Amino acid sequence: MRLKRVLRQLFTPHWAWKRAFPQATLDTIEAAIRTSERHHAGEIRFVIENSLPLRLAWGGTSGRVRALELFSVLRVWDTEANSGVLIYLLLADRDIEIVADRGIAARVVRAEWEAIARSMESAFRQGDFARGALAGIAAVNALLALHCPPPAHNRNELDDRPLILGR
Repeated sequence: MRLKRVLRQLFTPHWAWKRAFPQATLDTIEAAIRTSERHHAGEIRFVIENSLPLRLAWGGTSGRVRALELFSVLRVWDTEANSGVLIYLLLADRDIEIVADRGIAARVVRAEWEAIARSMESAFRQGDFARGALAGIAAVNALLALHCPPPAHNRNELDDRPLILGR
C-alpha cells in the first residue's frame, strides 16, 4: 500500500492541478472566499497540493498531518480571533482536510468539518472540482457566520487566493 501511494504521488503530473482548477475556477474560489469573509470574523485559506514531496510520501505522511503542518507554516493559526480555517486538498490522493484554529474548533465538532470534507471529496470524485470547492467554502462560511460574528472593523488577515503547491 505504501509503495502504491508513493508511486501515485510521484507520477501525478505537476500540471494536474491546472486541469482540475483552471484559472477561472481559481478566480471564482478567491471571490467566494473574499465575499464570505465579510460575514464573519473567520479567515479561510484554500490550499491545493498537487502531490506530496517524495520524502513525505515515502515517510508515510498523511493528508491530515500535512494539513496540520501547512496550517502552522502558513500561519493560519495567527489570526486575531483565532478563527482561521485551512481547506487543504492533496490532489494525488483526492484527500480533503479541514483544520480549524482553536477559536472556532472549540465551537464546532470535528464531525462537522469531516462532513464538509467528505462532501467535497464526493464532488471531486465526479470530476466537479469547482462545485465541490465552492460548496465546501459555503459550508465553512455558514459555520463561521454562525459562531464568529464579524467585528466592526473586519480586516482581511490571510490571502484569499488559493495557494498551489507542487507546481
